Amino acid sequence: MLNADLIAGANAAASYAGLTPRAIYHLVERGHLPVIRKGKRLYFRKSELEAAFRSETRS
Repeated sequence: MLNADLIAGANAAASYAGLTPRAIYHLVERGHLPVIRKGKRLYFRKSELEAAFRSETRS
């Protein structure tokens, strides 16, 4: 289900990824993390976070 894959907010994404919220914002600003913006709120897909960090560990 699509909603089960969504994470609302940088704090929740940071907790899921084992990073700080600041690191999440930094990665978003640099274009390294895909994000969905609705107003001021950021949404992340768990599957895309996992894919982003899988590709980073291989580099």
